[in-house]
Amino acid sequence: MYYLTLLIKIFQFTLIRKYGYPCEIHRVYTEDKYVLELHRIPHGKRNSSQKRKSVVFLQHGLLSSSAEWILMGPEKGLGYLLADAGYDVWMGNARGNTYSRNHVTLKPTSAAFWKFSWHEIGYYDLPAMIDYVLGETGVPKIQYVGFSQGTTAFWVMTSTKPEYNDKIKAMQALAPVGYVGNIRSPLIRAIAPFTNSLETILRLLGQNEFLANGKINELAGKSLCLEEAVTQSICTNLLFLLCGYNEAQLNKTMLPVILGHTPAGSSTRQIIHFGQLFNSKKFRNFDHGWISNKRIYGTFKPPEYNLSAITAPIFLHYGDNDWLSTTDDVDKLLHEINSVVGKYRVPLDEFNHLDFVFAIDVYKLLYKRMMNIMSRFM
Repeated sequence: MYYLTLLIKIFQFTLIRKYGYPCEIHRVYTEDKYVLELHRIPHGKRNSSQKRKSVVFLQHGLLSSSAEWILMGPEKGLGYLLADAGYDVWMGNARGNTYSRNHVTLKPTSAAFWKFSWHEIGYYDLPAMIDYVLGETGVPKIQYVGFSQGTTAFWVMTSTKPEYNDKIKAMQALAPVGYVGNIRSPLIRAIAPFTNSLETILRLLGQNEFLANGKINELAGKSLCLEEAVTQSICTNLLFLLCGYNEAQLNKTMLPVILGHTPAGSSTRQIIHFGQLFNSKKFRNFDHGWISNKRIYGTFKPPEYNLSAITAPIFLHYGDNDWLSTTDDVDKLLHEINSVVGKYRVPLDEFNHLDFVFAIDVYKLLYKRMMNIMSRFM
């Protein structure tokens, strides 16, 4: 696993430099002692002046990493596009993924390392990374772009630590996920009924990490998912089973590259937590069970997140064919978060969850308009 992770890291930074962009690695320690890796593209190819730039922070989705912002190349990768538009681009990595598999005292081989959900990512990881970026750049506020779970963690941070609203100029929510009561993904819906027992079962099996990026994914990327392979439809169907179907926007030649980086590692608790949200139809803290809830929260049921505490300007971007971030659930966020400035539909009926980062026409359909919005806050 160590050598595979090292090869992936080398590939990512070789790719960035190959396209003529600078890149940096930064490490951040969280309050609960996880070691996170931040990746930075400080400027584009033609705007390398020392003049202070507007800073943007990109946070990836579930089972992913900072790689999702650069894999598709300079014409489609949001990290490159923003750097060329004059931004100082920082890309976060949540605990447990390919780049953030370290802790001061715990090892990824221990069950204790994986005892977290996306709540801890929002409560510990995002504040630590954002404070580090503010300290390094000297700016008082940054722009934030979150995809999928990158939005979920943002809701956690700004509702539980409302002082962080004052550190955000504006937030762009791509495929926003908070309420998931109407989720259409067959995989998540199948898992949801078992969320109360799934964690125990997986722990007994030694599977504290969900879909780790290991040898199976590497082999799939190199053999099963090549464009000429007859088994390629299996790969695409697995992706569509989770996220929705839009074959026309999927660049099949990029499947080996995408599957070489995704899934990038997450805890089973992250999946369980989403399953709990589907069951409860609420956006609330992790359900540890009645006895543990009473000890941790003071109530038998986990408390809901106070979304009214969010005051940073929010822009919601959604797609009609998104099986994880459905239009009804996005509407519920719209009515619960008072600081939502705009809600924007991607103008393509088939646009799905993965299209927000991997679609062939993602710049024309989404990024161009989003970057116009962001330019108002530079």
